[in-house]
Amino acid sequence: MASQTNCSVDIPAGRGRRILAQAAAGLLRTLWHCRFGLVDAQRRRKIVGQQARRFCEAMGPSFIKLGQLASVRPDVFAPETVFELERLQDRIAPVSTRVIREAITRQLGADPDRVFADFDDEPLAAASVAQVHRARLRQAYRPVRGAVLPAGTWVAVKVLRPGIDSIIAADLAIARRWAQRLSRFRRLARWGPIELVDEFADMLGRELDLRNEGRTADRFGHDFKDDPQVRVPRIIWRHSTSRILVSEFVEGWRLNELGAAERAGIDARRLAIHGADVFMRQVLVLGYFHADLHPANLFVTPEGQLCFLDFGIVGTTTAAQQEAIAQVLAGLVYGDAARALRYSRKLGLEIPETQVEPIRAKIEQLVHTHLLAPATADVRGFALGFLSTLTDFRVRIPAGYGLLIKALVTVEGVSHAIYPDLDLMEAAQPFATRLIAAQLMRPERLRERVAAARSAAMEALLA
Repeated sequence: MASQTNCSVDIPAGRGRRILAQAAAGLLRTLWHCRFGLVDAQRRRKIVGQQARRFCEAMGPSFIKLGQLASVRPDVFAPETVFELERLQDRIAPVSTRVIREAITRQLGADPDRVFADFDDEPLAAASVAQVHRARLRQAYRPVRGAVLPAGTWVAVKVLRPGIDSIIAADLAIARRWAQRLSRFRRLARWGPIELVDEFADMLGRELDLRNEGRTADRFGHDFKDDPQVRVPRIIWRHSTSRILVSEFVEGWRLNELGAAERAGIDARRLAIHGADVFMRQVLVLGYFHADLHPANLFVTPEGQLCFLDFGIVGTTTAAQQEAIAQVLAGLVYGDAARALRYSRKLGLEIPETQVEPIRAKIEQLVHTHLLAPATADVRGFALGFLSTLTDFRVRIPAGYGLLIKALVTVEGVSHAIYPDLDLMEAAQPFATRLIAAQLMRPERLRERVAAARSAAMEALLA
């Protein structure tokens, strides 16, 4: 994708002028609402975030996707902007059935009515990059995991919008021009706007190849195959290409549709706690995690399972990071701000020595205000305050660290959608304790501790 936008790209006539006009109008509105800089910094950042969201929604598919990618990058954008961009509405008018049918025919070599036993022309969902239709398998299919899917099984057919590649390429070309201009300003150049556009282009390029999503879904399903409370739709590779992804159709309720009647039929509290454990297992054991959870990507099935969808954005963690993250989590759940900060620095959070104490004091205040004092911990409030503190002190936030904090906030939102009274920090305590105990009992850690103890003993004897 990046290479496409580096070469000559045809930009639709007037598109660049329209984007520039919308951006200028948004800038004027932002200046007005900010009283030309007279409001406080936190309020100013929130206003900027609101205007950025409205601009992305007005500009359509490419900018909606760019906004969504920005919403998982608190290492680059102000936390108020990040949390505002996660509200982007990725629902737009569907492509006509004729166009979708033609796209399927080009990819699979036959009309949908010949490929599938039934094909529903009414889309289940229409988003900025793709839309989904329901169909039934004409023939039985053996997926890479689980039992054979018999003929007649309902499946979800995800189809990229025809022409979306050229639309995104043209908009990225415009974004790159702006990035080049912004890079001329010293204060803005340090954020690497050109590199950021290139990174987003690569991420969009991967998302525009639906096989990447399918592979991650199969991996996730394999890793949780022994968990009866986790469901991942199986991929039908026979009918999948880079532009079409066919997967098992799963009935269930979106989290924003989960009402009292549905909760009455499941153990909502147990499921919410299990959902938090599933996330922590991804981050702290498996080394990768679903980084784009929202109501459209997570269902609750009538059987009381969590069904995960859409693995377009995935975060990763190394073994060293997993150990440090577990310690940060333990620091937060037990109210030990100094511990959380110490291990955050091992995750790449570079804090000048002169700022360690004031930042630690601020974190202690945030931990008490948002995690310890309330009847139910407010992880979102803590994360917003913490990221804002780092922004105010001009501390650079590592990319993976910011993504992880954002994902933890998302997990709290998911847990509360299932069981509103769940305290995520309380639910995380047993997992964090078990994990740290397991880490300390690893042979290499025991050898380190024995060596350190032997050295300390020798010093004491020789003193």
